[in-house]
Amino acid sequence: MTDTNKQDKHFYLRHNDALMNSTKLSMKAKQSILLSKAENTINAYESDWFDFVDWCNYQKVSYFPATPETIVNYINDLADYAKANTIARRISAISENYNASGSHENPCMSPLVKQALRGIRRLKGTFQQGKTPILLEDVEDILETMNTINIPEIQKLRDKAILLVGFMGAFRRSEIAAITVENLKFSPQGLEIFLAASKADQEGQGAIVAIPNLPGSPLDAVRALKKWLSFSGITSGPVFRGFTKSMTLRSTAISDKSIADIVKRYVTLIGLDPTMYGAHSLRHGFATTAASYGVEERNIMRQTRHHSVNMVRRYINEANKFVDNPISTIFEKRLNPKDNS
Repeated sequence: MTDTNKQDKHFYLRHNDALMNSTKLSMKAKQSILLSKAENTINAYESDWFDFVDWCNYQKVSYFPATPETIVNYINDLADYAKANTIARRISAISENYNASGSHENPCMSPLVKQALRGIRRLKGTFQQGKTPILLEDVEDILETMNTINIPEIQKLRDKAILLVGFMGAFRRSEIAAITVENLKFSPQGLEIFLAASKADQEGQGAIVAIPNLPGSPLDAVRALKKWLSFSGITSGPVFRGFTKSMTLRSTAISDKSIADIVKRYVTLIGLDPTMYGAHSLRHGFATTAASYGVEERNIMRQTRHHSVNMVRRYINEANKFVDNPISTIFEKRLNPKDNS
């Protein structure tokens, strides 16, 4: 069994003794450094560190201090089941914790570790297959199907609002669950939703997501949300909530897992494989759809709140993989040889 107290003693990112004992920094400076990483990041690093500790305890080797050889053996065992990006994150967590400890010997910085990580990446590759995107056409099919199934009207209105707001706002599932009435601002142009915090907002500045009116369209997320609020009678607090067994509305926010379940339920109804879809399919689907319609990269990023162009470009490449495909060009020319002259 792992000695939790001993683990805690050596997890310095949360309780940074080296930093707090420094006589050269003011308390205000120390606090700003402690707040440099979001709580979710610290939690993830802590989980990664404890995984490393458990492995070391099982192997009967020291985790603090650890040798570069220990790190290399750990990540090679990890490579049996984990993705290359997960392994890189574990290395980052261990390295950050050593840096926070004030130790001058960080085993993760060894050339041996870097070479081993490079080899694992080459062996496994770094491509990550995410959830399949729900495209605009899929959303239309889902809405048509919703009108034919026998479920309570209150559930139908809620689910429709979740799907449309989630898609048009390119929201993460945690962001959908966190929306409150106080975050909403309706205007003649549409709706603004204030996000107080999100996964990508490490500094807690918040963001505003604009969703315009689509008059006359069944895809109008603003109208769907208004109908849900009116029917449910929700005037404050969480916008999207769960139901009791008797289908009365709960006072607490819906869980992000429930949002994933809703997505899976409706993609199943239109004949898609639910194992390939999740709540992220809405966000992924918006970006891919926008790219396929030729929306500029910077405008996609503004709606999705991506800070890096790399992921958005991946969506664009995904949307365009059948556009100007060389195979199509070859066979078009074979069928129409006169066009070659």
